[in-house]
Amino acid sequence: MRRLLLASLLALSLPAAARAEYPERPIRMIVPFPAGGVTDVVARLTAERLSADLGQQVIVDNKAGAGGVIASEIVAKAAPDGYTILFTTPNHTINAALRAAMPYDTEKDLAPISVVGQVPMLLVSHPALPFKDFTGFVDYARRNPGKLNVAHAGNGTLPHIMMELLSVKQRIQVTSVPYRGAAPALADLVAGQVQAKLDNYTTSAQFVADRKLNALAVTSAKRLKQLPDVPAVIESVPGVEGYLWMGLVAPAGTPQPIVDKLAAAAKRAVDRPDVQARFDKDAVEPVGSTPAEFKALITREITQWRDLARQADIKVE
Repeated sequence: MRRLLLASLLALSLPAAARAEYPERPIRMIVPFPAGGVTDVVARLTAERLSADLGQQVIVDNKAGAGGVIASEIVAKAAPDGYTILFTTPNHTINAALRAAMPYDTEKDLAPISVVGQVPMLLVSHPALPFKDFTGFVDYARRNPGKLNVAHAGNGTLPHIMMELLSVKQRIQVTSVPYRGAAPALADLVAGQVQAKLDNYTTSAQFVADRKLNALAVTSAKRLKQLPDVPAVIESVPGVEGYLWMGLVAPAGTPQPIVDKLAAAAKRAVDRPDVQARFDKDAVEPVGSTPAEFKALITREITQWRDLARQADIKVE
């Protein structure tokens, strides 16, 4: 009887022992934005390093539209096996907080893996305006309510929501001007059709260097080393801090060992000197957070954006 029991236990263990270790085939990384922007650049660099680390190709698949909802829904409804993952940004939390109807539940249907990196917003203005710094921007907005036209890439995007947060905190009124994307918004700012924009260092840096735009402030916890003379908003306005973070999530129910393996690989990727050098070029701060840390960030932001939406009466369709 004892021999029979041992034989049975051995037979049960064989399939697990013989099963290949994850990943056994290529991984699909869905990116909710078009190719070419800073998010896509970081996604592709991350995919390249994950491919080398995991021994299977990580294929980037751009699925833009609906503020990231289309891509997120694909992943939320994918098999929870680690072979379909999402490379997302704060649209992940903004959509959850501001959209009335969603085809998935952000916190229940998607499992955080890791924040790969983050980029602070950079407040820039047209040089023809009668101010050159952040204090002047706030003073002008207070004395001229609604006269500053501030461009952004569309309602519900991070620059839109961050400007709403800044307006509430500073008790100023600006006119929000939505565009169909960040590029045309920036082009109109340089042309003087609008007066200001929350952008990122990657796309604004050359215009600032050429003095076609003034850099007023950054939304990071400290000043950028690339722009040491530009103050952080938080230096004068407590509570206004925000990043275009970029992170990986998987379908809920993905086995924890797979989630942990992907998180560890992401951390190793951002710790590489060559990756950090490439990030530094675009003022991307490497992060490599744990799944628990990323989950806490998502929960915190959803609460913050819901509170802001009530205060500022923000609605996103």
